[in-house]
Amino acid sequence: MGKKTTKRKLPLAYQPIGFVLGWAGGTLAGIAFRKTWKLIRHEDDAPDALDPDRGWGEILLAAAVQGAIFAAVRSAVDRGGAKAIERSTGVWPVQDKGGRN
Repeated sequence: MGKKTTKRKLPLAYQPIGFVLGWAGGTLAGIAFRKTWKLIRHEDDAPDALDPDRGWGEILLAAAVQGAIFAAVRSAVDRGGAKAIERSTGVWPVQDKGGRN
């Protein structure tokens, strides 16, 4: 089996690994956000967008912090997983160089 064949088949083989990494990253990001929110506002729960007792500023702050944490954790997990696959197989797991869909 040549390297070219491996490149075509690896992204499909990487999908289950990517799914598990994504799930784990989401879990880690959720934990990180809850701890960060507790440091920022000294509350256990972040405001829900539909909570009538919360203001726009608080809801948008929570959304911005949560989005930033999720994006950073997701990128770190994706990059780490791709580098691990490359080290173990010699092939980058994604064929195109574009970003996420």
